[in-house]
Amino acid sequence: MENEQYFQEPQLSYPQFKIKPRMNYPTHILLFVITFITTIIAGMDWTTGGAFAMQSYEINSLLRALPYAGSIIFILACHEFGHYFAARHHKVDATLPYFIPFPPIPFFLNFGTMGAVIKTKSPVRSNKAMFDIGIAGPIAGFIASLAVLIYGFTHLPHIDYLLSIHPDYFSPEYGQNGLSLEFGDTLLFAILRELFTRPSEFVPPMSEIYHYPYLCAGWFGLFVTAMNLIPVGQLDGGHIIYSMFGGKKHEAVASVSMLVLGLLGILGAVNLILGMTIGVGWLGWLIWGLILLLVIKVKHPPVELFEPLDAKRMILGYISICILFLSFSVTPFTITEMVEAIFVSEQLKMT
Repeated sequence: MENEQYFQEPQLSYPQFKIKPRMNYPTHILLFVITFITTIIAGMDWTTGGAFAMQSYEINSLLRALPYAGSIIFILACHEFGHYFAARHHKVDATLPYFIPFPPIPFFLNFGTMGAVIKTKSPVRSNKAMFDIGIAGPIAGFIASLAVLIYGFTHLPHIDYLLSIHPDYFSPEYGQNGLSLEFGDTLLFAILRELFTRPSEFVPPMSEIYHYPYLCAGWFGLFVTAMNLIPVGQLDGGHIIYSMFGGKKHEAVASVSMLVLGLLGILGAVNLILGMTIGVGWLGWLIWGLILLLVIKVKHPPVELFEPLDAKRMILGYISICILFLSFSVTPFTITEMVEAIFVSEQLKMT
């Protein structure tokens, strides 16, 4: 630990005051409603024909989209209210979550939202409080995502569900000369798939899971959790690593993380420019790295009181690191032109 970060807590370090949050309820409610609507629209695109299909919406499409929208809102709410209640526990003034809607844009990957945020209105004075507030969100969001995915894998619909979307799915001509979108597999997603599905049932490949609302929302929840747990600056992962190990070690870990993001982003750009499919890299990681560098910053600002964390907090911190590696995908999205049919013999036997 860095000696300059240790402070003897003065008697009046924590002023005695009651939190009087000034909540802007109309704004919170309006953003929530708009985000719910945009996630329903996104859910209709994902579950009826994919992000590239332009078609009219019907009541059946709406019913398919509601589980997706509800799951996305549930996961984001768990994440942000984890932060909120931890902040209130430590007497830190914080707002309710601001949900961020994202309107549908043709031919653009869209989950209907860019997440949600809370805003702290008073300083976080100790690394223990910083740790608790930082880790509460990802842990709560991760548990919510886990619950949604387990439900999704244990309630997979019959193959007829996918055939109602793609009647020619088992045809040799399926998808030829079209665009194929594939979500990146993760260690945790693969583990859950093996644990909670049966060999006798149809399990959608990663190129089709976006049609399945619970699998799509749960995958998105893991993706958001991993992005927030990257140990850089004032991301949740940055709060956690800084609170556990101090500024110097955090800066070293953050610098390595930025290099990894940059490398994955460059590989993704090379894939895109040269039309290669090496299976590693995504241009979005380069964009996310630039946002971190220019907006969120790499270093973590110091806190007033820094002291070693207790064993329970350290264990939780290491668990969060494991969650990052289990949930992270080096290539979360792959869009390619299909020139061959997707034809799996084991799936054919089920028709």
